[in-house]
Amino acid sequence: MASLADVGWKLLEFKARSKRSGSIYEPLKLSSLQREDEPLWEKLDRYYNAVKTTILNYQSPTTGLFPVKTCPTCKEAKVRDSLYCAASAWALSMAYRRIDDDMGRTHELEHSAIKCMRGILYCYMRQADKVEQFKQDPSPSKCLHSVFDVVTGDEVHSYSDYHHLQIDAVSLFLLYLVEMICSGLQIIYNTDEVSFIQNLVFCVERAYRVPDYGMWERGSKYNNGSTELHSSSVGLAKAALEAINGFNLFGNQGCSWSVIFVDLDAHNRNRQTLSSLLPRESRSHNTDAALLPTISYPAFAVDDDALYSQTLDKIVRKLRGKYGFKRFLRDGYRTANEDKDRRFYKPAEMKLFDGIECEFPIFFIYMMIDGVFRGNSAQVKEYQDLLQPIIFQSYEGHAVIPKYYYVPADFVEAEQNKHGSQKRFPSNSGRDGMVFLCGQALYNIAKLLVDELISPKDIDPIHRYVPHQDQRNVSMRYSNQGPIENDVVIHVALIAESQRLQVFLNTYGIQTQTPQQVEPIQIWPQKELVKAYRFLAVNEKLGLSGRPERPVGCIGTCKIYRILGKTVVCYPIVFDLSDFYLSQDVMLLIDDIKNALQFIKQCWKMQGRPLFLVLIREDNIKGSRFNPVLDMLASFKKGNIGGVKVHVDRLQTLISGAVVEQLDFLRVNEAEIPEFKSFEELELPKHSKVKRQMSTPNVSELEQQPEINVEEWLLKPTHEIVQKFHDCNCLASQAQLAVILLRREGPDFLAKDENLRDELERIYRRAGSRKLWSVVRLAASLLTKLVDSLAPSITSVLVHGKQVTLGLFGQEEEVISNPLSPGVIQGIIYSRCAPQGGEREAVLQQELVIHIGWIISNNPELFSGMLKIRVGWIVQAMKQELKIRAGDMPAQDIYQLSPSDIKQLLLDVLQPQHTGRSWLNKRQIDGSLNRTPLGFYDRVWQILERTPKGFMVAGTHLPQQPTLSDMTMYEMNFSLLVEDTLKNIILPENRQIIVELLMVVSVVLERNPELEFGDKVDLDGLVKEAFNDFQQDRAHSEGIEKQNDMEAFYNTPAVGKRGTSSYLTKAVMILLLQGDFKACKDDPCSVS
Repeated sequence: MASLADVGWKLLEFKARSKRSGSIYEPLKLSSLQREDEPLWEKLDRYYNAVKTTILNYQSPTTGLFPVKTCPTCKEAKVRDSLYCAASAWALSMAYRRIDDDMGRTHELEHSAIKCMRGILYCYMRQADKVEQFKQDPSPSKCLHSVFDVVTGDEVHSYSDYHHLQIDAVSLFLLYLVEMICSGLQIIYNTDEVSFIQNLVFCVERAYRVPDYGMWERGSKYNNGSTELHSSSVGLAKAALEAINGFNLFGNQGCSWSVIFVDLDAHNRNRQTLSSLLPRESRSHNTDAALLPTISYPAFAVDDDALYSQTLDKIVRKLRGKYGFKRFLRDGYRTANEDKDRRFYKPAEMKLFDGIECEFPIFFIYMMIDGVFRGNSAQVKEYQDLLQPIIFQSYEGHAVIPKYYYVPADFVEAEQNKHGSQKRFPSNSGRDGMVFLCGQALYNIAKLLVDELISPKDIDPIHRYVPHQDQRNVSMRYSNQGPIENDVVIHVALIAESQRLQVFLNTYGIQTQTPQQVEPIQIWPQKELVKAYRFLAVNEKLGLSGRPERPVGCIGTCKIYRILGKTVVCYPIVFDLSDFYLSQDVMLLIDDIKNALQFIKQCWKMQGRPLFLVLIREDNIKGSRFNPVLDMLASFKKGNIGGVKVHVDRLQTLISGAVVEQLDFLRVNEAEIPEFKSFEELELPKHSKVKRQMSTPNVSELEQQPEINVEEWLLKPTHEIVQKFHDCNCLASQAQLAVILLRREGPDFLAKDENLRDELERIYRRAGSRKLWSVVRLAASLLTKLVDSLAPSITSVLVHGKQVTLGLFGQEEEVISNPLSPGVIQGIIYSRCAPQGGEREAVLQQELVIHIGWIISNNPELFSGMLKIRVGWIVQAMKQELKIRAGDMPAQDIYQLSPSDIKQLLLDVLQPQHTGRSWLNKRQIDGSLNRTPLGFYDRVWQILERTPKGFMVAGTHLPQQPTLSDMTMYEMNFSLLVEDTLKNIILPENRQIIVELLMVVSVVLERNPELEFGDKVDLDGLVKEAFNDFQQDRAHSEGIEKQNDMEAFYNTPAVGKRGTSSYLTKAVMILLLQGDFKACKDDPCSVS
C-alpha cells in the first residue's frame, strides 16, 4: 500500500496541475536531445530555435530589454536579467562565427545583444543626474534604478517602493560591455556615451565602502530594509574595474579619448576588501549563492585559489539541495510561510523559513559553466546529472528551466522536522507558458560550452579566467596576474627641496637632484593631479562634472604622466605638507614611506617599474630628526628598505622603464584648463648652510605643563585672561587660557587685532616645531583639525568584520558599522570627546584610527578575538600599559608622547600579553581591548539555547527569543549583539571576569546536558556570589576581613586551586540546581 505521505503528495500535485489548466511542459526526455552524429549546422539550428523561442521572442522591440516575467501584463525589466539574456544571444553568435554561411544569424544575434546593451545604456543615461548625485553621496536614494519599463525605458518604482541600490548590476553591465566590445561588437557610439561610462566607473570604484541591497535586492538577511556591504557586489565591482581599466570603448577603431581610466588605488582597496570579507557574503549572510557569479563565471573576481575553494566549498556544503541551491539559509522568498502582502519581515519571523527555503536550479547551471572553465569534467557531469530530472521541455522540445522549487504548505511541517524528506514543486516561472529568462540564458550558455560549440575564450575574450599555469603570461592584463609572488624592484629618485640641502646631503654621500635639475620634467604634488583628473569625463549636456576630488594614492603616483605636452611625475601623498600634526613627526614619516613601499610591492601588477619619488625637505633633517632620515637614505642607497628591493638613480635615467599614462582628455577643453603648479625649488643663498644643529632638544615634561592654575583662571574676567594670554610665554598656559576664551567668547573673539582662531594656529605651529605634543594636540582639537585618510582607515576596520566605536572611556560611545564620510566622522569625534573635557583625546582618537586601519590591513591577527574596536577603551588600555611600566613612579602622560611613540605603544598593547604580568594587569588590558577567547560567541549561543529567559549583565538583557529565531549561530550579527550586551560594563577587569564566567557556564552546561536555567540569569549576581565565596575562603585561610574592593579577586589566577574559575563554577552550579531538569532517557536515576 502506498504511504499516506505519497498519497498526499500525489493529491497535491494533481491539484496543482489542474489549477494550471493543462501544463504545456513535460519533464525533459533524453530522446529530444541531439544525436551523436548531428552535423554542426543542425546543432546550431537547434540552439538558434531554442534561443529564439525561449529568449529573443520576448525582447522588447523598442528598448531591447527583456521582461522579468513572460506574461503579457509584465512591463518590468531588470538590468541583471536582461544582461544575461543579451549574453546568451552573444554566446550563440560566437558559435555561428565558425561557419561560413550563417544565413545572417550571426548579425541578428550580435545585434540582439547590442540592442539590449544599448537599451540599458539608454535607460541609464536618462538618469545622468542620479549618477552625478551618487558620486558625491552614495546613498540608496541617489542611485541608478535597476528596474525599468520594458517598452519605454521609464522608471517604474520609486526609491521608497523598491531597493534600487545594486552595485553588482551596474558592475555586471560594465563587465559584459567590455567582453562584448572586445569580441568585436560596436556598442558605444560617441563621446557622450564614453563620458557617461567613465562616470559609471567613478560610481563603482568605491564599492568597497558602499553598502547596498545586493543581488537579492533585500540587503540584510532579515529583510528589514537595511543595506550591507556584500562580497558579491564588491567582487563584481573589482572584476568590472579590472576589465575596463585602460580599455578602449570604440574597440579597434578607437583613439585616446575613448579610453577608460580607473583609480588603481581604489581598485586595490576593492581587492583587499573582497579578500577580507570572503568566504562570508555579508554581516548577516554567513554564505550566499550570490557569490557564485562573483567567484566564478562571469566575474572570476578571486585571485587566490585557496580562497576560491574555501568560499565555494562553504556554498556547496551549506546551500546545495536536490533541486538546486538555496539562495541563503532562512531565505523566506516565495516559501509557503512568507506573507506575500508584506514587504518586510517582522522580528523573529526568520525561524519560520528554516529548512523550507526555495531551491534554485540556476545555480547547478553556474556550477556546470564553472566546471567547463576550470577543465573539471567530473563537476560538469555531476551537475548535468543533477539538473536533468528537474528541468522540463516545451512542445517544441526545448529545455525549460524552472525558477525555483518550493515546499507546498501541506508539507512544510514534515520538511522542517526532517530536512530533504519532502518532494518540492516547481514555480510557475519555467512552466505553463511562463519562462524564467535568466535561467534559460545561462542554460544555453552552459550547453554551448558543454557541447564545445564555443570555448571559454569565446565568451571571455578579456581573460577574466586565467588558469594557474598561464598566470605568468605577461601579455595578459595586469590585474589578472593573480597571487604570484611579486618581486618587483621599485625605482627611487631622491629629490632635495633646495640646492643647499643637496650640497649638505652630498657631504654624507647621498646623491640627490633638485627640481631645477630634473627639468623639463615637472614634479607635482598629487593634489595637482587630482585637479587635472577633474576634467576627465566632464559632460555639460548630461550635467556630469567629471572625476570627484579624491586623492591619488601611491600606485597612481608611481606612474609618469603626459599632460598637455609636459612630462609630469608626482610625489606620493605621504610627502604632502599636511595641516594635521602627524606630518611633523619624522619617525612616522619614515614608517609611512616603508609602508607605502610594501603596499606598492604587493599591489603593482603593471609591466613597467614603479617610480617612487622621495622628497627631502630641510625641515626633515633638523636636530634629532637627522640621524633617522640619514639611516633611511642609506638604506635606499644599499638597495633594500624594510625587505623591499629598490634601485636609486637619476630621474632622467629611471623614466625609460616607467609606466606612462597619457591624459589626452585634457586637450578636449584646453581653454578651460587651470594653471597647474609644479613643486618649486626653495630659492636660498647658495653658500648658506643648512642649520641642522638649531633643532629642538627633547622637551622636558615641565615645558608641556601649564604654569597657571586652570581652576583659578576659570573664575577670572575675560579682560584679565586676555592680558595674561599675551603676557605669558608658556605655550601650554596660552593653550589652556585659549580654551577658557573659546568657550566663553567663541573662535572669532578679537584680542589685540588677532582673532582667537589665528592665535590658536600660531600656538599650534610653534608647539609643533618645539615638539610640545600635549599642547599641539590641545590646539589641534580646539581648531577641530581632521587627519587625512580617516574615512578609508575606518572602512579598513569595517571590512575586516569589525565595528568601530568612538567616544571617551566610560562615556556614551557612537558605534560605526557602515562606512561614513570624513565630515560625519569629524562630527562624531568632536561631539563625543570634546564636550566631556576630552579635547586632546578627540585628536588622539583620530591618530589611533589611522594606525589601527594600517595595522589591521597588515597584521589582522593582532585583532583576533576583538569584534568591536572601541577606540576610547583602547586609549584606556594604553594608559593602563603606561601605569604598569611606571610601577611605583607617576605614569607618563599619554598626550605628551610623540605620534610615533603612540603608534609603538598601540602595537605593544595589541601584542599577546607578556609573561610576568599580574592577573589584574592582564584582565585590565584584555578587558580594555574587548578581547574574547576562541569560540566565545558560539558558546554564548549554546548558553542561550539552555536559558529560556536569557541573561542580564550591567542592566542589559539578552533574551532567548527573538534572538535564536532571527539569527544563526555563526552569523556575525549575533556576535555583535553579544558585544552590544556587554558594552555597559564599566570596569575592563570586570568585563574580562564576565567573559570568563560565560565560558565557565558554557562548559558546565556542556557537561550536564540534563540541566538548564529556570529563570533569567543575572551574570553580575553570579560574580558577586563568587566574590563572596572568595572572601569567606580568604577570611578562613588568611584572616583577611571582608571588603568591598574586588581587586584581590581580579588579581587571582583563572585556573588552579582557589582560582576564579572554581568560585564561578560553584556559583553557576548552585543556580542551575535551583532550575529545571530535562528528562533524559539514559538517566540511571530516573524511575520508570
